[in-house]
Amino acid sequence: MKNIQDIAFHPGSKEELLPGFAKEFPYIASRVEISQYTGRFVPWHWHRAVELFYIESGALVYRTPGGEALFPAGSGGLVNANVLHMTREGTRTGKNIQLLHIFHVSLLAGEQGSRIEQRYIHPIITAPQIELIPLFPGNTGHEKILRMIRESFLLSDDACGYEIRLRAALSEIWLQLLEEVRPALSKHVNYNKSNDRIKSMLVYIHEHYQEKISIRELAAAVCLSERECFRIFQNCLHMTPAEYIKSCRLQAACQMLAQGEESVTVIGHACGLGNSSYFGKVFREALHCTPTQYREKWQDRDR
Repeated sequence: MKNIQDIAFHPGSKEELLPGFAKEFPYIASRVEISQYTGRFVPWHWHRAVELFYIESGALVYRTPGGEALFPAGSGGLVNANVLHMTREGTRTGKNIQLLHIFHVSLLAGEQGSRIEQRYIHPIITAPQIELIPLFPGNTGHEKILRMIRESFLLSDDACGYEIRLRAALSEIWLQLLEEVRPALSKHVNYNKSNDRIKSMLVYIHEHYQEKISIRELAAAVCLSERECFRIFQNCLHMTPAEYIKSCRLQAACQMLAQGEESVTVIGHACGLGNSSYFGKVFREALHCTPTQYREKWQDRDR
């Protein structure tokens, strides 16, 4: 199981790059402590793999375009394939530790178009109403699935037959999840095209955040009006385009401060936040410390 402390993206997108994710076995297990992430949160992203998680300690907040949910220790759930989401700490007391199975559904379905894929996999991953399947202790059905998820992390990857046992465990969990969401699957919901449009705009911002970005240019890049651009950002991310652009630049600045030795002036210009004076003002307003103080805190942590 990998200890993950940051997030990387595929070039030109906000789709998460999953290190160690191999075609012959499209799966990784991760242990995540959110407080170790730059900014103490995981920014908006998506991946074609599904994300099955269990909260080992502390609490995490998951946000999707459909809303947000707080997951305390002992809870868990599944983030559906290609769903835009972000996570942040639910509490600042103690460690917020999350265990993750991230896998492509082909691990369970086998060959594309198989009966297993059609009968058991597609009903969930093609349902636009299912962004996140939450599981909480205190619910009998949920507790059974949570116990199965917790036990699946105890499988040793050094043991003979590990891959087969893991696939069997994930398959049984998937069947239980399918039963859990059957009532929601019976309700027909049209696919929301805003999901594709917001992703396209995030890709554009990710590619151009170092430059000056006007809302007109952003909207035109995906053939939208400025009004529609604002509406989609508000509905999906609950913020304005300008607020997201600023947060993207600050996230990039935080990573450069934590991991590099470039001057504050260089970083400010490289992240599209201008000269050191303006960069410092924006940074202090958002993170309540100066860029230099932030660098000292995060680089001292690794010594």
